[in-house]
Amino acid sequence: MILPRRLVPLAAIGALLVLIPLIALASRVDWASFWPLVTSEASLASLLLSLRTATIAAALCLLLGVPLGVALHRARFRGASFARAVVLAPLVLPPVVGGLALLYAFGRRGLLGGTLEAFGVEIAFTTAAVVMAQTFVALPFMVLAVESALSSRTGRHEAIAATLGARPWTVFRRVTLPALGPALATGTVLAFARAVGEFGATLTFAGSLQGVTRTAPLEIYLAREADPGAAVALGVVLVVVAIVVVGATFRRAAAR
Repeated sequence: MILPRRLVPLAAIGALLVLIPLIALASRVDWASFWPLVTSEASLASLLLSLRTATIAAALCLLLGVPLGVALHRARFRGASFARAVVLAPLVLPPVVGGLALLYAFGRRGLLGGTLEAFGVEIAFTTAAVVMAQTFVALPFMVLAVESALSSRTGRHEAIAATLGARPWTVFRRVTLPALGPALATGTVLAFARAVGEFGATLTFAGSLQGVTRTAPLEIYLAREADPGAAVALGVVLVVVAIVVVGATFRRAAAR
């Protein structure tokens, strides 16, 4: 398909809107001290915490998002559209609002906080809170990936398997799930990338305790005043991570 000439200037403006800030960020890096800055104790601790919690969050999105996406796709009850809107709300919800919602649900004085505390379980302002906040904002990516993949299927193979006597779980495990493989890979990677970049919900629900809840985005936010060089260097690292993750995801999608 040939791109109409009238679209070229708009496409160029759109590209520049993304490229110029990234170039400006890279131009502010003190490359001579880049490595010492990104390998400092605080930077490494925050980066490793982000990668570790984002990996767990992505796994949880896979575990919970697949059945949720399948359920929403097959839902035929009244109010199904509203249920889908609620599940996907974190996509557009301000992260700080999501953090407040988590805090009022699972915090010490939250809706379930007292019950959890009675069993000796504390979530708010712990590493578990970081994982929960990341999962909250990243789960819709997996749900959308599953729903989109299911929408492109006719269900013919599932119907054939059912007529041959396969039970619903067997049909899902042996027919539907393998067909969803590429979508699950894409959803997992995008959920991981979203979790790595999560800031607002994490700060509100988990706080900023070094080595416990201070992820890389929080470290950048705190360092931008005291040590701008470290903030810029760590920011470039996250940009590289984002480009690699998204690039690998869509390259795999284009190859299919």
